[in-house]
Amino acid sequence: MNLAYFIARKVAASGQQSFSRLILRIAVVAVALSMAVMIASTAVIRGFKNQIGEKIFGFWGHIHITSADVYRTLTESEPISLEQDFYPSLDTIGPITYLAPFQLFGRPVGERMVERRTHGGIRHIQVFALKPGIIKTKEEIEGIVLKGVGPDFDWSFFDQYLLEGGRLQLQDSVASEGILISRQTADRLQLQLGDRFIFYFVDRGEPLRRRFTVQGIYKTGLEEYDRKFALVDIRKVQQLLKWRPDQVGGFEVFLDDIRDMDIFTEYIYLEILPNDLFAENIREKFPAIFEWLGLQDINEVVIIVLMLVVSIINMVTALMILILERTNMIGILKALGYDNWGIRKIFLYYAAYIIGLGLFWGNLIGIGLCLAQQKWKFITLSEENYYLPYAPIELDPTILLALNGGTFLLILLFLVLPSYLVTRISPVKAIRFK
Repeated sequence: MNLAYFIARKVAASGQQSFSRLILRIAVVAVALSMAVMIASTAVIRGFKNQIGEKIFGFWGHIHITSADVYRTLTESEPISLEQDFYPSLDTIGPITYLAPFQLFGRPVGERMVERRTHGGIRHIQVFALKPGIIKTKEEIEGIVLKGVGPDFDWSFFDQYLLEGGRLQLQDSVASEGILISRQTADRLQLQLGDRFIFYFVDRGEPLRRRFTVQGIYKTGLEEYDRKFALVDIRKVQQLLKWRPDQVGGFEVFLDDIRDMDIFTEYIYLEILPNDLFAENIREKFPAIFEWLGLQDINEVVIIVLMLVVSIINMVTALMILILERTNMIGILKALGYDNWGIRKIFLYYAAYIIGLGLFWGNLIGIGLCLAQQKWKFITLSEENYYLPYAPIELDPTILLALNGGTFLLILLFLVLPSYLVTRISPVKAIRFK
């Protein structure tokens, strides 16, 4: 029989009302609130990063294949041939194997290389072309970039953001005059579904114009892109740029898993593309927004560390008060021949019970709040500043287990040191002042 555990259970079940009871309740509340905050913050930050990432990748794909002669700007265009060996068969490539440095706890160790496999393959490839210009209505004028898309365009992303109208009707015979504009552009230019307007552009120093009809209005929440881009038939862009039908601005590549982006970028560039083409992932193309998203990891670490510190301080205080209150019990146990480590284990078992109770209520509160936010979305955000209308939630069971296990073990580890207070108590003095 585990005597230390048995005594700890009896102490925990004691109904004695004392000052220590209040302190222990405060410790439980501190652990519970800390765990609830950690669960909520990690769920929000992960949801925030993933949903914004999905929007950006849905709009642009994961990897761009363009001419090697183009300077790395978004709107610069240099025609490349549509007739490529990899198009459209590139999306048949599944998971690939590659060599990577051996890692321990996420850090490279030595120069040893190990074989790894990607989490997925290439899901889709589609063509695109870009042409900047100016939209002019009777009363307003606005700069915009036309993004030409073809029959291979994956509409699964845009369908969920179409507010009015529908997809572009890409006819086989002639180029469509339809255009999809953002709600922001439509409001500024006072345009509605079915309205016509003139698109002005410059060709070799000469101003030219083309007519478009609003066929749909969308809103992705990415205000920077909604304000600048509109979708049209790629043949219209080819006409504006005076390209041949077999020339495009580039290819957008979509992956099954974002974690493979760097690996597939290098693989496509080195193994697939001819020398006159270049592959670049969107993280390299839009570094500012991904650096901003990367800062959220720092916020997450800071919150977790602060919450752990709060829990540890409260538990250390509670344990010391509990030991001092049970001085007489400690003296009796020592007089009966029980060793210091055995007595310390009594209090560590009791502390583990308190931590477990706090984690239980913390999970109940934290997960409950996250599930409520998922269903009712009562925490709203400014979409102009945060790209999302509400705080997103993404609960990961692995992260939850890691938070609970790590918190429990770390707090208990820090309690080993104050438990040494038991060794300072003399059995003679403890029993004398009963």
